[in-house]
Amino acid sequence: MRYKITIEYEGTHLLGWQKQDEGASVQSYLEEAIEGFSHQKVDVFGAGRTDAGVHALGQVAHFDLETKMDLFHIREAFNARLRILEAPVAVIEVEEAADDFHARFKAVGRGYIYRILNRRAPTVLLKDRVWCVGYPLDVEKMKEGAKYLLGHHDFSSFRGAGCQALSPMKTLDKLEIIEKGDEIDFVVEARSFLYHQVRNMVGTLKCVGDGKFAPSDVKRILEAKDRAVAGPTAPACGLYLSKVMY
Repeated sequence: MRYKITIEYEGTHLLGWQKQDEGASVQSYLEEAIEGFSHQKVDVFGAGRTDAGVHALGQVAHFDLETKMDLFHIREAFNARLRILEAPVAVIEVEEAADDFHARFKAVGRGYIYRILNRRAPTVLLKDRVWCVGYPLDVEKMKEGAKYLLGHHDFSSFRGAGCQALSPMKTLDKLEIIEKGDEIDFVVEARSFLYHQVRNMVGTLKCVGDGKFAPSDVKRILEAKDRAVAGPTAPACGLYLSKVMY
């Protein structure tokens, strides 16, 4: 039986989604939890390989069990085991899935939110959950610059080193910038993204907001197809995988 799960996690002390030899990851915690309640060793496949320090509100994964189990009890067993493991991970929904469902390859879109806290005072409650920028950012100029990134482009200027994608061509479906008091949220959606693409776009738009770049420079940077001319990579702490679309 194949199961689809929706997961949230706080990624500050995790090495990211993918299991690794040297520390805790979301995948390793989930697989250990499943073995604990089902006594079966299984592989868990995620929709997106989030990096160390990145969080999730709606990560999706799938796995197979040899026997059928009640969905409510799977979720409860998952979260009981995750509490024992002291994992910063929770399973918020469990569904039965078709035999050919694949969390990664069946996805038709992914959504991310990047959060900037734009105030002089440091944060206590949002530590490791936002990028703190202590000087004013011009949101309207950032919105103007963001328009150049929408649509189908070669995103080489926003492609992180080590990216394994075969092509830098991506279609950015949505990039909204929303002010919520002292917080600035970047809401981004596409079918898929290049490695560090969202964080590199946010880092560049932050440079528009603080005056290092003009809004029109975003077009120049995009057309340059050169990572060296763009802004810095925004910290992982502000990034959330918010949803996966099927």
